[in-house]
Amino acid sequence: MVTAFVLINARRDKIQETAEAIDSLEGVSEVYSIAGRYDLIAVIRVDSNEKLAELVTGSMLKMEGIEKSETLIAFRAYSKYDLERMFSIGLERK
Repeated sequence: MVTAFVLINARRDKIQETAEAIDSLEGVSEVYSIAGRYDLIAVIRVDSNEKLAELVTGSMLKMEGIEKSETLIAFRAYSKYDLERMFSIGLERK
């Protein structure tokens, strides 16, 4: 599994529409509007680097609302949330 974070500068008048369009793409698990140098961040989870390349360069960067992007690829996950979720499968919370 390849996880990547795509930092996106979007056209100011198209941020919401761009976020919704990105969110509809297969492989995109979440899209957030953010403050700072970027307008949006997309979380991508795909099976291979080839699928990541196709999603980012073949689909996302062809979108009219995206002006610029930077892609960060994750090496390891350090998340208590994911571990807690994994170990609680099948357990009922009271």
